[in-house]
Amino acid sequence: MRGNGLWSQLRRPPGGRDARIMLLAQGVDRTGTGVWAAASVLYFTYVCGMDAGRLGLLLGVGAVAGIIGSPLSGRAAERFSVRGLLIGCHLLRVATMALLLVVQDFTALLVSVALTCLAERGAKTLEMLFATRVAGERRATYQALFRSVANGGYAVGTGFAAIGLAVGTTTAYRALIVANALSYLLAAALIRRTAEPAGRGLGAEAAAEAAEAKAEAEAEASAAGGGAAPSPWRDRGYLLFVLLDLPMCLDDSVLNVGLPLWLIHHTDAPHAVVPAFLTLNTVLVVVLQLRVSGWAERPGGATRAVGWYGVTLLASCLLIALSTGGGPLTASLALLAAAALVTLAELMRSVSSWELAVSLAPPRARASYLGVAGMSQSVQKSVGPMLLTGVVMVAGPAGWLALGAASTGLAALQRRASLRRLAALAVPERVPAPVG
Repeated sequence: MRGNGLWSQLRRPPGGRDARIMLLAQGVDRTGTGVWAAASVLYFTYVCGMDAGRLGLLLGVGAVAGIIGSPLSGRAAERFSVRGLLIGCHLLRVATMALLLVVQDFTALLVSVALTCLAERGAKTLEMLFATRVAGERRATYQALFRSVANGGYAVGTGFAAIGLAVGTTTAYRALIVANALSYLLAAALIRRTAEPAGRGLGAEAAAEAAEAKAEAEAEASAAGGGAAPSPWRDRGYLLFVLLDLPMCLDDSVLNVGLPLWLIHHTDAPHAVVPAFLTLNTVLVVVLQLRVSGWAERPGGATRAVGWYGVTLLASCLLIALSTGGGPLTASLALLAAAALVTLAELMRSVSSWELAVSLAPPRARASYLGVAGMSQSVQKSVGPMLLTGVVMVAGPAGWLALGAASTGLAALQRRASLRRLAALAVPERVPAPVG
């Protein structure tokens, strides 16, 4: 059992040396991202002098740019080196962070934030592609390791940002921006030390399988009567998966938006409980992600996790609704338990979404398909907070119960649709080759 622990797995991750370097690069990247996430709103407000309207527009444009970044990077990865594109995304973020240091004009800041979000979402999709290639069938384990590293890095970054925010001077804010830019530069330097597996995009999941995958792709193209790779935008089954994956990402908004606002406006729980939500989330992700990923590995485990996601989110919504009926202690305990359940739902979703996004995509067009699948989280980040604040919370406890019930139903639908598509994709493998 000791050999299967987190530290042991980090020393010998699926994918070997390249995976180990990439995990280190991702940890460095997320540390810088944690710095900027904690400081960005205050920087734009107090240093750049933005009012709430302009700040909302800035963040909204950034969210839209992030949505575009996923399919754009997926499409590019079909033609170019994933490793090279990922380095390019990090260097672009270095440039946009540097731009923030020298400009105050709102239009220039808008462009800088949009490009930063575009490159950030593109980098996340490319990291997913790289991991799928180097980790192969053990991609769920890699995803678990990545999330543990990312959460640890993010926590370190926010702690580092707290020092700068405590100082509160313009110089301190700019030092945080420089620290973030340096994290991207170091991540790019680390990724440069990795080796690109043979093939473009996701033509192969590992270098040793490149030739075999290419032969299979050519055989499929020949049997289909054409050599063009399928487009995810014309694949209704995959688009249905992506559409249903949107509500599977709502746990993020529930944790970061729903729980804090509900505590403040609808319960007697002390405000000091709010930071505990993120602390609990970080600890549970680091401790449990590897175990949950082992349980939800491969398509069969992923579809099982989808079903449990809905049930778990329903239980958390029930606790949130019940938190209004008690005193400070009861409300605090109910909301902390809800945060733990939301985190458990997040752990299952992080594995199932990735595993199914890969398994449901045709191998010879997997990069572009995963680029489209990567839009789910970006869209949710744009729509999720508005859904919670404008619909769920306005309806009160009944709104939370409705959200939980809807999530459970949609999760069951996602599970059924995924099983049906997996069965359909398996059929061609049993069809004998035509005799010629």
